[in-house]
Amino acid sequence: QLQLVESGGGLVQPGGSLRLSCAASGFTSDRFAIGWFRRRPGKEPEGISCIGSSGTSILYADSVKGRFTISRDSATNTVYLQMSDLTPEDTAVYYCTADSRFAVCAYYFVSRNLAWGHGTQVTVSS
Repeated sequence: QLQLVESGGGLVQPGGSLRLSCAASGFTSDRFAIGWFRRRPGKEPEGISCIGSSGTSILYADSVKGRFTISRDSATNTVYLQMSDLTPEDTAVYYCTADSRFAVCAYYFVSRNLAWGHGTQVTVSS
């Protein structure tokens, strides 16, 4: 059974940084794309980042490009999202997601086959 467990959320001031982690388990191989969605208050979930199994296929939403960095430790099946220059618009529940069908990120944000974690709250406020 696929399991994704997020950690690292919290309250941060505007301009600050946070690092989210996600531990993945239950996958039959390491050839899967993994990443993050978020749901901002009153809005639909949006894909914000993805990293492929080799680490070379990487995708960012325009809203976070240049501020967020995704990385992956294949030895421990852990994915990280380093978030910098946070603004109140980044306030959301952040979900770790994974697609076991694909090892690259080309269709990740529109995939209907994502496994989801339970989410971690990130609040950016002064």
